Amino acid sequence: MSNIVYELDEINSVSEIIISRLHSRVLALKGEMGTGKTTLIKALIKSLGGADSGNSPSFGLVNEYRTEEGALLGYHFDFYRIEDLTEALDLGFEEYLEQDCWIFIEWPEKVAPLLPAEAQELVLSIVGPEKRSLEIK
Repeated sequence: MSNIVYELDEINSVSEIIISRLHSRVLALKGEMGTGKTTLIKALIKSLGGADSGNSPSFGLVNEYRTEEGALLGYHFDFYRIEDLTEALDLGFEEYLEQDCWIFIEWPEKVAPLLPAEAQELVLSIVGPEKRSLEIK
């Protein structure tokens, strides 16, 4: 377990530290609305060599990211709006998990029974207007 407290303007450099402390490429990001889950994912995608900066897939549920060279980097899921597990199953969530790439999941508690055992939990909380705390479990 690891804790990191950071200012929002440090997010890009902090993302490098976070990546070095991860043991999985399946990341379950937890935190209240406004804690910066999407902001953190954008920074992680950038640090991992993503071709674009990323955004929340709130309405489409999933975004795909590629490297500058066009290789698959990963998928970003935002399950805030789903009502039950069948929506994630209908989306093919289990097939996405079988891919050899990064998987970023916002609101993972909505799909908890489908998460693989190796999924790593990242818990974000607000410390101040421009400061966040991240617990890597």
